[in-house]
Amino acid sequence: MEQGNNERAENGKAVSAEEPRNERSKWGFRVLLLMLAVAGAVGGHYYYKNVWPYVTTDNAFVDASVVRLSPQVSGQVLKVNVNDNQPVKAGDVLVEIDPKPFNIKLSADRAALELAETRFKGAQVTVDLIQATTAATLEQAKANVDAAKAGAEQARAEISAAEAEAQRTEKDVRRYETLEQTAISIQKLDLARVGAEVAQAHLTEARKQIVAADARVAAAIGSLAAAKTGPQQVAVSQSQVEQAAAAVDQVKAAVAGSELNLSYTQVLSPVSGRVTRKSVRVGETVQAGQALMAIVPYDIWVIANFKETQLTRMRPGQPVEVWVDAYPGMMLKGHIDSIQEGTGARFSLLPPENATGNYVKVVQRVPVKIVLDERPDPALNIAPGMSVVPKIKIR
Repeated sequence: MEQGNNERAENGKAVSAEEPRNERSKWGFRVLLLMLAVAGAVGGHYYYKNVWPYVTTDNAFVDASVVRLSPQVSGQVLKVNVNDNQPVKAGDVLVEIDPKPFNIKLSADRAALELAETRFKGAQVTVDLIQATTAATLEQAKANVDAAKAGAEQARAEISAAEAEAQRTEKDVRRYETLEQTAISIQKLDLARVGAEVAQAHLTEARKQIVAADARVAAAIGSLAAAKTGPQQVAVSQSQVEQAAAAVDQVKAAVAGSELNLSYTQVLSPVSGRVTRKSVRVGETVQAGQALMAIVPYDIWVIANFKETQLTRMRPGQPVEVWVDAYPGMMLKGHIDSIQEGTGARFSLLPPENATGNYVKVVQRVPVKIVLDERPDPALNIAPGMSVVPKIKIR
């Protein structure tokens, strides 16, 4: 009996010793559960706030419209005013080409222009002179025709009178000759005969006058016809003026072209940015279209190649955070400008032909253009081709 009581007492002591230990284990387990719950809540909150609403990719790069400069005229380089990676402003003179040949060509074209303008002025004066004299000449020719016709009519009237006088005197002579000599004196017969001869002479002269009058009428009509050709002469002269004017315009175009080529001897920067890939040197002869250098402007954007499965909720205008690898911790703000209509592989040099051979499905990449809301500091070297990580909020 005593042995049994001792065992129960020992068992009782054992039970009472284990109770605090079990209690501590329970509290530790509860604390662990609470910590896991808090960690899960914090992780869930972080995921909900910073992961779930966003999509991101490390396949993204800075891009820009790189401007490649080439001369528009050929010639020898006199000056190169920039160095590699030098900042320049729009309108700065980067390269100077020898302008002497272009100055000579411009001088020759200007001299040709002066000659063409002189010829044009002479042709215009000729037109004005013909126009001024044509009307007066025509009126004078008409007056001459009228006067010649009046003279011809008068000559015809005179020849009629002369014919009548000649006939009368001829009849008088014949009548006198038929009379007895005692009936008319010889003196009177002689006078009749002389009168007949005079009348005949007047008739001959009148006939000559009518021929001359008709000739004057013909000449006046010819002058009138010539005067009527005045408008045609004006038209011909006017066409010469037009040809001279066209020649002036042609030479003016040549002068403008020479002036333009002369201005091309100074290669200007079309945009503000930095000089890259400079390959021109003083003294060398460059050809039109030859690459001289490139200008990288300060206006940049980001091309991010997202997986096609990430485009479901992506829309133009959504805000973007851009993290630049070259500057850890620096974040630039922007927004989606546009999404390319087609995958990058579709526009590659050798697009895939999925209809041939064995097909393996590959998740495609689609370029997305991201425009920055503010231009980065030009002092920062954020250049095309540098890696960035965009983070787009889609929810």
